[in-house]
Amino acid sequence: MKSLEHAVVGAVVGSAAAVALQPPGGVPLLVVGAVILSVFIDLDHFFIARVERGDWQNLRTAVTNPRVGLVDQEGVFLEFGPRFNLQRLLSHHLIGGVAVGGLALAGETSLAGFVGVVLYAHVVCDFLRDLELA
Repeated sequence: MKSLEHAVVGAVVGSAAAVALQPPGGVPLLVVGAVILSVFIDLDHFFIARVERGDWQNLRTAVTNPRVGLVDQEGVFLEFGPRFNLQRLLSHHLIGGVAVGGLALAGETSLAGFVGVVLYAHVVCDFLRDLELA
């Protein structure tokens, strides 16, 4: 999915989860955090591409061409094919598991649940987009 789509999903899911949690810092803070988390977890794509290509060309393309980086994001990783999608989803699961597990072990169980719900929505949206493209 594109960053804007993930931001919208993160805002909706984050709002619902934040209202349910009623955090001491306020709902808006968690919603902003959900949007940031929903968008920035996708930075792992560039690390995967770096491992696959052996260079940072995909990151350079996204950073130096605002149209590609902001509007035409699917084109940044087209060269990799279906295996990349599996690697990307695995990476999201690993990041989510470490984040949720770490927060839970630190005693931040409500925040762990919140992060888990937001990342779950992100991964489900990625799965749905991959099914649409298949």
